This record gives sequence, C-alpha cells and structure tokens, in this order.
Amino acid sequence: MRAVCDFQVIDESEDWIVVDKPAPLAVHPANGKVEATLLGGLEELLRYEIANGARLSILTRLDRETSGLVLVAKHAAAARHFSRQFERREIGKEYLAVVHGWPAWEERRVEAAIIRAGGKIWLRQAVDPAGRDCVTSFRVERRFSCALGEFAVLRCFPETGRMHQIRVHLEHLGHPLVGDKIYGTDGRPYLEQMADGLSEESVARLILPRHALHACKLTAEWGGLREWRSGLPADLTRFCGE
Repeated sequence: MRAVCDFQVIDESEDWIVVDKPAPLAVHPANGKVEATLLGGLEELLRYEIANGARLSILTRLDRETSGLVLVAKHAAAARHFSRQFERREIGKEYLAVVHGWPAWEERRVEAAIIRAGGKIWLRQAVDPAGRDCVTSFRVERRFSCALGEFAVLRCFPETGRMHQIRVHLEHLGHPLVGDKIYGTDGRPYLEQMADGLSEESVARLILPRHALHACKLTAEWGGLREWRSGLPADLTRFCGE
C-alpha cells in the first residue's frame, strides 16, 4: 500500500483539530524515512496558523496501519487541557476491529498487563503479569463468513493507553486482527515488509494489506462534552460485505 496524505478534517476550532487518518499514513516521520506523514500534511494545511504562533501536538497517535480519528492541539494550553483528561482517563475512545473467528461471547473485558516482548521485533508487546496494567473491553457487533473463513466485527473500548494494547489483547483472546503482521503470526510478515516486501505466502495469509483496526469515536471535554465519529472505511466495509 502507498501512503497518501489525503486525510479528512472532521472538526476544527482555533484551539484544536480532529482529522480522519487513512491507512497506511504514518503520523510522524520514522527512522529518517522520507515519506508523506499526517504531521507534514497538517503543517501544510495549518501553515498560516503556524506562522502566527500555533504549535501542533498530536494527542491520539495511531499506528501507521490503523485508520481513524486523531485529535491534535494547536497550542500548549490546549495540549495541557487534553493531556490532563488523558491522565484521568476521561477521554473516551472506541475502535472497530475485524478479527479472525467467531467469539463465543458477546462482551468481554480483558484485564491483562502487557510488557515489551523484545526479540527480532523490538516493538512487539505481550501479555505478562510483570507488565503495566492494561484494560480493554470488547463487544461483538456482527459475525460473518466468506470463502476465506469466519470473521467478526468487534467494538473495542481501551480503558488504558498502552502501545498496541487492542492488538495484544485480541491475540490473547485468540481472535487476532485480520491483516496484522505482528500479532497472531510468528512476526515473519512484519520482518519481510521491513526488508524486501511481503512474500506471496504472507500476502495470502494476511488476507488484507493492512491490519483491520479503525478509531471510530472520540469524546473529550472542551467547553462541554465533544463527540467525534468516523465510519468504517471503504476497504474494511468491502471485506465485511457491508
């Protein structure tokens, strides 16, 4: 997949902006790589405001392959205001995930600490009692099947903000994300992609070119409760047959 900086503005004020990020657009530049990023696109879009003192702070950082809502403060006071809400766990976040298999439950709350697992993939996390506390709730939205197998759409409610926590907890439950190159696999697809590109075998096994996770709802307080929503993007709706 080629990253294109074509994000959509959902809502905006003088103090903040909420955008809908597509996959596989990176939020920040990574490892000195020259590519389109959400930050670069925002800096271009808000060039006049930046020239007049605005300083952008991306507050909800999504993985490259995760699509959906991103909240960005335009100055330090707004960044502090929202950061305090994050610290008090007052920011509401919801995600939609397409996973392998049909869960035997309708709702599930996972309280399982996670820790950096290390190894060849340095950013991989794993469930471990020695890790930091991590809580995610899940609710089945629908189950469906096709020639490729059985799948489900889950609504995910992360109560903490750990790295990869939804992906780690889904793997822990035995229902990894469709298209995930790290979790639910031996990690080989991720290493291949970082090196010379995915093999045909990995492409077939992954089913989707990116992992099927979408940040669909954000709520925060700013002069009253604000709520922003984003529907499942076209690539995932097509796969789900919607």
